[in-house]
Amino acid sequence: MSDRRILLIEDETDIAGLIALHLGVDGAEVRHASDGVEGLALALAEQWDLVLLDLSLPRCDGLDICEAVRRHDAAVPIIIVTARGSESERVRGLDLGADDYLVKPFGVAELVARVRAVFRRADARGATAPVRVIRAGDIELRPAEHAASVAGRPVALTPKEFDLLLGFCRDPERVFARAELLRDVWGHTHQGYLHTVNTHINRLRAKIEPDPSAPRYITTVWGVGYKLSVPSDES
Repeated sequence: MSDRRILLIEDETDIAGLIALHLGVDGAEVRHASDGVEGLALALAEQWDLVLLDLSLPRCDGLDICEAVRRHDAAVPIIIVTARGSESERVRGLDLGADDYLVKPFGVAELVARVRAVFRRADARGATAPVRVIRAGDIELRPAEHAASVAGRPVALTPKEFDLLLGFCRDPERVFARAELLRDVWGHTHQGYLHTVNTHINRLRAKIEPDPSAPRYITTVWGVGYKLSVPSDES
């Protein structure tokens, strides 16, 4: 985590201090904002390697911040850390662009592990720089630039959406189980997080499919999982 810049938006001082301490041990620079207005201003004004975001904040709700940050920067990872753990809150947070969702109370070790996983995946994308372009049909990815296009149209993807599509494009027509995608993209094996995969697949389809209600690219293999379908005339 050395030299990584992390913005922590958290109003509970004790929790913020504990998180900053543990991330700092790994060499990260942690900037703390204790309310939503300050946190949003910092998020939009500076470049960050990661945003850790509480939802129940003074002066501005965390979901509004998540939405604004994602509109501003499609690439920066966002991990929500909150006591609001209902399924509807999780789904809404992921729909608004969060890459992960961790419910309080949580172990700091788990949070640190998830942060490390985010940076490992970012480093892995950078390590693929010698492979300048990955194509599958009319989908084109440039991992080093975190750039994607479909039929020549640029598509802004979040880190998790990009990692999902990258995995599909590297092995088109292969069927991936949801548990496999959860492990490879999120680094989780807990079955309770499988809804995260579904949500991100739906968001990815909304961005790349001509008609998301009738997917052409990312298709469902019922009872098994998902695959990237490439028409035979494009193979």
